[in-house]
Amino acid sequence: MQITEIFYSLQGEGIHAGLPTVFVRTTGCPLRCTWCDSAYSFHGGESLSVDEVIENVEEHPTRRVCFTGGEPLVQKDAVDLVQRLLREEYEVVIETSGSVRLDEYVGLQPRESLCLSVDVKCPGSGEEEKNRLEELSRLSGHDQVKFVIGSDEDYAFAREVMREHPTPASWVIQPVWGTDETRLAEKVLQDGLDARFSLQVHKHLWGDKPGV
Repeated sequence: MQITEIFYSLQGEGIHAGLPTVFVRTTGCPLRCTWCDSAYSFHGGESLSVDEVIENVEEHPTRRVCFTGGEPLVQKDAVDLVQRLLREEYEVVIETSGSVRLDEYVGLQPRESLCLSVDVKCPGSGEEEKNRLEELSRLSGHDQVKFVIGSDEDYAFAREVMREHPTPASWVIQPVWGTDETRLAEKVLQDGLDARFSLQVHKHLWGDKPGV
């Protein structure tokens, strides 16, 4: 498994924002979103076994792990790592781009300890055509669907997806870093969207830099 970094911080996004978490960031991603804030993970990294990753995770004082990237689900040992963490009673969030099928993950147990965080790509990402929207119906109430919004077009797209692809997962609206957060929040309120508005807490605390 190719790993860019493993670090301990606060979860900055989504329904688990603010919780102490160990982040396992893999190397490599098939997408190139215009607003990507982890492009440093596209290349390089260090080859670690599943055992070595878990040993590193165990050094930190939390039972929560965020498996992220890049795109973590393109790693050949991804399923083994997630299942091992779940068996060892960790709560796991998998941050995936929405371009990868979830067949091997929706059945992992205990399911209530696994959150699949699917990032639906809006037009402004430049990767809208890679979405697998049919996967949203396979999610559970433990999961979340995130839209990173950088424009009115992105917002309209997200609203349409929410209307046409019902899911038991939580909807999350997140502004692109550096855009008008207040204006987007007001649009969510005006439209009465049943979605969580999420800021990137870690960036407000420590800025836009790796490993925090």
